Amino acid sequence: MLRLAFPARAVQNIYTSTLARSSTSFTVKRSKYTLPDLPYDYNALEPIISADIMKVHHEKHHQAYVNGLNVAEEKFEQALKDKDVISQIALQPALKFNGGGHINHSLFWANLAPKKEGGGEPPNGELLSAIKKEFDSLENFISKFNTLTAAVQGSGWGWLGYNKTTKRVEIVTLPNQDPLTTHVPLLGIDVWEHAYYLQYKNARPDYLKAVWEVVNWKTVAARFENAK
Repeated sequence: MLRLAFPARAVQNIYTSTLARSSTSFTVKRSKYTLPDLPYDYNALEPIISADIMKVHHEKHHQAYVNGLNVAEEKFEQALKDKDVISQIALQPALKFNGGGHINHSLFWANLAPKKEGGGEPPNGELLSAIKKEFDSLENFISKFNTLTAAVQGSGWGWLGYNKTTKRVEIVTLPNQDPLTTHVPLLGIDVWEHAYYLQYKNARPDYLKAVWEVVNWKTVAARFENAK
């Protein structure tokens, strides 16, 4: 069985760590980001998500974001060293896209769990109370989440996030690989076609309806507890 290779907090601080490392001495060798291991086997989420999808999604797509982030960060550090402001600005889209892709997918893998390990078991306690406060019931939340996320144009993500200002849980949708920065991310669902097309074809709503059977609410609850 594969295991998650790094702490979630480190994943969420990619942008911060990029700038922090860039502002220190350039004689220190930069540590590169690496593809995290999954906390389960590729076939562990079947029949909800096939092994083929998981393998390609993890080994090919997530790896591409990791590679792109390392390249963009290396170029950014060189631009800082050279005081090349134009290049620093020009590299921002690549840092956002690849850094966001790495952050989002690292959170996504931990959002899921095989049924035999609790995947799909509904939340309880304070998390469930917070969801009911905003959406009346878990079922209403899932229905609204699915409706909003299915409507994302092109590629993107649906998120349940914690708003630290209002102290409420809220649904947010974002395009492409934009990371959730306005809220603490609790639960993210990938609706890029590579997340479901091999199995669900163009039926994004069917994928969204099914994925809740392998959502790891224990991870979501832990993130909620840490966010408060």
